[in-house]
Amino acid sequence: MNADFKRASERVRTLRAEIGRHNYRYHVLDDPAVSDAEYDRLLRELIALESEYPALIDPHSPTQRVGAAPLPGFRAVKHSAPMLSLGNAFSAADMRAFNRRVCDRLGRAVIEYAAEVKLDGLAVSIVYEKGLLTLAATRGDGYTGEEVTHNIRTIPSVPLSLTGKDRPAYVEARGEVFMTHAGFRALNDKQRERGEKLFANPRNAAAGSLRQLDARLTAERPLSFFAYGVGAYQGEAALESHTRTLALLRQWGLPTVTESGAAKGLEPCLRYYERIAERRAELPYEIDGVVFKVNAIKQQRALGYISRAPRWAVAWKFPASEEMTQLLAIEARVGRTGALTPVARLAPVTVAGARISHATLHNLDEIRRKDIRIGDWVIIRRAGDVIPEVAAVVRARRGQVAEFNMPERCPVCGAGVLREEGEAVFRCLGGLSCPAQNIRAIIHFVSRKAMNIDGLGEKLIIQLTETGLVRTVADLYSLTAERLAALDRMGKKSAQNLITARDKSRDTTLERFIYALGIREVGEATARLLAGHFTLERLKAAAPEALEEIDNIGPVAARNIHGFFKEPHNLEIIERLLAAGIRWETERRGERDLPLLGRSFVLTGALEGMTRAEARGLLLQAGAKVSNSVSKKTDYLVYGENPGGKYARAKSLDIPLLTEAELLELLATGPRRGER
Repeated sequence: MNADFKRASERVRTLRAEIGRHNYRYHVLDDPAVSDAEYDRLLRELIALESEYPALIDPHSPTQRVGAAPLPGFRAVKHSAPMLSLGNAFSAADMRAFNRRVCDRLGRAVIEYAAEVKLDGLAVSIVYEKGLLTLAATRGDGYTGEEVTHNIRTIPSVPLSLTGKDRPAYVEARGEVFMTHAGFRALNDKQRERGEKLFANPRNAAAGSLRQLDARLTAERPLSFFAYGVGAYQGEAALESHTRTLALLRQWGLPTVTESGAAKGLEPCLRYYERIAERRAELPYEIDGVVFKVNAIKQQRALGYISRAPRWAVAWKFPASEEMTQLLAIEARVGRTGALTPVARLAPVTVAGARISHATLHNLDEIRRKDIRIGDWVIIRRAGDVIPEVAAVVRARRGQVAEFNMPERCPVCGAGVLREEGEAVFRCLGGLSCPAQNIRAIIHFVSRKAMNIDGLGEKLIIQLTETGLVRTVADLYSLTAERLAALDRMGKKSAQNLITARDKSRDTTLERFIYALGIREVGEATARLLAGHFTLERLKAAAPEALEEIDNIGPVAARNIHGFFKEPHNLEIIERLLAAGIRWETERRGERDLPLLGRSFVLTGALEGMTRAEARGLLLQAGAKVSNSVSKKTDYLVYGENPGGKYARAKSLDIPLLTEAELLELLATGPRRGER
């Protein structure tokens, strides 16, 4: 395999996974983790790679689809025609390229475009039959959305019945649900008065309001709606152009965006964009760009679509808001996962209406790439109008200033810091003792597959840490029922039940205990392997080389395990846990007790005598690896009823196929000599 192709393939895999996560957070959870600018950058990079290496194009790639799946709790609605997203332009050069493509395809020198602002809200489809509102749905993944009819009906600007002449027998109006700046401020004022969580921006507020299962809550929110087009349509009035369509929508009583018009040729489009960019702050609602559409419907049909967007429209996005200020210091902050993030302390500056004194620097590689140093004058970008970041250095510092280096010890707990090979992230090794990580460490420690302390959930753990009753996992074993009962929403019975569950957890296994420690790269299967080869004392003293001798433990995991047990703070907490009475049988298992050590399995279909989760547990206990996908490295496929595509792929690769009965036999006897 060509080295460049291999690198591109690995990057494409990484980008698809990352974009998928962001799609889920943005479209399903309404809780985006990155700015729109950063999401667009990831998508552009993926599109470029797939264009350069067409063999990497996959029908499930984010470039081939729109959005994410509908939320559970709402009825799924299939759109009569896909609600596709728009291709993006980020500069005048991008807009010129779009215009050139349109002109070339249509064989015309000048094209008339419809121009309108791009609202930052939630796309919806509203169906009117015989003039009455009968159905409303969100865009969802572009093909299937969530029914929100009961919520849409509460929005004052949405007519419950159409008016005017030429009213169609059936029309699917498509548009945007949004919140004005004034409505957003009023909503957050109410949230603040009630002591409830404030919304981050109008877009999130609108999306969250529309996705309420109780329409009475939606009715309390100041939502607005503008129609911007038509999907399915049965009527006498001809939809000859986009501007004519908007006029008909207004005629039928549907509001449309006020900032819209027609532009004949490219240069008027460029001027329109500049005018809107200058007036953006004056508008009563949030916009993130300008949309240009070929105006004539006949020409739109001639241009057609690519898989994820129409060829006849483009969204020219605004750049993120930026300001210049001086970088005063660089601090390393520790997150819940132990990751150290460099943060710039700035001379305070107002960016997009917010006072900014700190901004993320992402990681050390980014600092080196941009050559950022203390004293620099830098551009601060409020990416997506939410997350401040240092975009670039515009005027270097005076004199010689040393490069910033990440600290060798954690600034919170003093434990060592490790940067894994090939990763940009530095991590604190004081997992059990670092105050920055203690909530996450405790949640993992008490989980069902670890120490299994029933009744100790995240909210209670946060309360215990905030009150100072628990600072590390070892403090759990000094809690009393009386102290627990004094906490909010904790009665005597609940407190005693928790103490009983805590005491029961003292009798455990070595593999559960190792897993509970939360060592990076050590999951259930790795913990089982370690418990099968070492006592706890030998594990604490094991060198990385000795750890790597175990099948399926690579150099990264070995370094993490070794580094964890080198930290005195971690060893101290382990000793406290043992002193608190945590115990297990000291029997050491070898490979004979792990008959499927190193073998890779895939499960598919419905098993008869057990669930797939139970089968997975049996395989892990026997030392096997269980994967979700079939590859040439798969040793066995275990199948049940209705096995699907994994079964066909395994057969094509000549991978041994096992029924449930054959799996149980293999678990009892192990593979026969000579089997793969």
